[in-house]
Amino acid sequence: MSILISNCPSCGGTLEFKAGTTVVIICPFCHSAVARTDRGLNDIGKVAEIVQSDSPLRIGLKGIWRGERFELTGRVQNRHELGGAWDEWYVSFANGWLGWLAEAQGKFYLTFHQKLSDSTPLPAFDELQPGQTIVIEVQNGQRFTLTVNEKGIAEAIAAEGEIPYAFVPNQRRLFADLSGVNNIFATLDFETSPPILFLGTEVTLKDLGLESFKPAERPKKQVSAININCPNCGGPLSLQAPDKTERVVCPYCDSLLDANEGKLTWLQTLKPSPYEKEFALKIGMEASLGELTNNEKMKIIGAMVRSVEIDGEKYFWHEYLLYNPIIGFRWLVHSDDHWNFVEPVNVAEINQSTEAIENAIRNILPAEFEQATLVVTTSRSVSFRGKNFKIFQDALARVEYVTGEFYWRVEQGETVRAVDYVNPPLMLSCEMTEKEINWSLGHYLTVSEVQKAFGVDNLPKPSLFPPAPNQPFPYYFYLKWGLASLLSLIIISIVLSLFSGTERVVLSQTITIAPTNNQNPQPQILFSNPFELNGNQNVKIEASAPLQNSWIELDVDLVNTASNAVESVNIPISYYSGVEDGEQWSEGSNDNYALLSSLPAGSYTLRIQATGDTGPNPIPVQLRVIQNTTTFANFCCAFILLSIGPLITLYMKSRFEKSRWSQSMFYSD
Repeated sequence: MSILISNCPSCGGTLEFKAGTTVVIICPFCHSAVARTDRGLNDIGKVAEIVQSDSPLRIGLKGIWRGERFELTGRVQNRHELGGAWDEWYVSFANGWLGWLAEAQGKFYLTFHQKLSDSTPLPAFDELQPGQTIVIEVQNGQRFTLTVNEKGIAEAIAAEGEIPYAFVPNQRRLFADLSGVNNIFATLDFETSPPILFLGTEVTLKDLGLESFKPAERPKKQVSAININCPNCGGPLSLQAPDKTERVVCPYCDSLLDANEGKLTWLQTLKPSPYEKEFALKIGMEASLGELTNNEKMKIIGAMVRSVEIDGEKYFWHEYLLYNPIIGFRWLVHSDDHWNFVEPVNVAEINQSTEAIENAIRNILPAEFEQATLVVTTSRSVSFRGKNFKIFQDALARVEYVTGEFYWRVEQGETVRAVDYVNPPLMLSCEMTEKEINWSLGHYLTVSEVQKAFGVDNLPKPSLFPPAPNQPFPYYFYLKWGLASLLSLIIISIVLSLFSGTERVVLSQTITIAPTNNQNPQPQILFSNPFELNGNQNVKIEASAPLQNSWIELDVDLVNTASNAVESVNIPISYYSGVEDGEQWSEGSNDNYALLSSLPAGSYTLRIQATGDTGPNPIPVQLRVIQNTTTFANFCCAFILLSIGPLITLYMKSRFEKSRWSQSMFYSD
């Protein structure tokens, strides 16, 4: 790569133009922005020094993306109109490509300038709305469906290295950020008409071949925390993210302070929190939540009280701002003793259903949200990564109190429209203003998980009813255990029936009961033929008789002929029928049986004592003794007993879900 060497027109210092596409270079000696023209070098003004941060990137860093080598040769630092700054790195590829690597809140977006097709009509900046979907076609014919994340004004506050466009210090420009599926990212720069399109994708340091670079592995100014004093009361403050902090609250005098590169300005004294509960966690606490935080520790740097008002009643909750220079910012939400870890998600991955809520949502929204409501239609459900989420709440969320530091210009009374969708243990939340829409994914955490992560105990535990919007049913274990037990019972019964063999008739004999005196029937003693029983097999004794409007009762003794051991059973048989009011009726049966568990193997005989109303005719009684007969009595008893747990659990789950949705503003009984 050829390098053009020249001198700064302001201080005479040596300047090196490494990239042929460089238009402006920032003098490393006097911080002048020097423009390269066909007539030489022009000094176009002083540039503020870059605010050093915990970024793992730096000028001169080299990497590989999709097999192409590149070098970071320039950097522009921008400030958002609502506060917060981000870096844009000029990426010079060895093959001549020119790209921009945006770095914001721990995420990286690599984009390239793309010429728009003449057939692509784009809305004007004023016509764009957060959540709006537009189709962009570039000159090579590719079409991209993108969703507007936000629109705003960016101010170029600092720069270093080489810049590939006519950089002007402190220049303000209109922009819109958009996203698409598969991590597509785009920026529309409305400095010109039509706007300039930068199109690319979200990337990781690993994608860029820079996974080994971390903040602690390179020399830089120590800005991980700075100590400073409150301009109102003089109390000592420690800023944990001074390069990103826009607002900080003094814990001693409750002053809301504007933070500009570590310089504090008093804005106002905050009103006391209207929420009687104190923050359960303290600013400065650190915790790792496993995969949710990439096994990295995140620190609490800010906390706030927020509220929604529904039917004239205010509901409060706490939110903690977590920060890690590699991961960026995340949230920990504490509401009604329930906890959620919240991370941002790509708005383009949210698929809204076409079924609109019939509820008059607009009635609860102030005038400034009317226009946004037209774009972001509230749906009964949305889908995200293959999961369906059902709407739970749509209301205005208000900031009631803040403490600590924040990456945007937070204000007491700040209001956004917030829509929550749930699929336990997850919650999708959409927060929108006139200029921005953000979707986030909440992961429900148990109290024990939070206590373990932060090394605290005695956090208040939530009651079972009412549950949190995305709280999973806590007793699924008992339901799974009960169903597993029932399944095991069925499998065991099938296996036993397969290996127990077939039933065996060991006696089939007809005995005759003589006619009896209806006035005074006397018992008759009868005996069966001897028969052999096997051990470890049940015994079923069946008896049937052709009765008609009569009855008999058989007291049967099963006698072991060797030991004279007796097992006794009773087998009553009765059958009656007739016609009443022209309708035929019957009750009873001509057969019955008795069942015995296994008996010792041996020779047996039946001793039968028969009584009953036989009438003037003898009654033949058919007897059968069967071994190894299949019976479901024990199975049914076991099944019923094992079903009690799952049935109670299912009832509790039904109550649990009803209680959950009774808290939703869209609940209908």
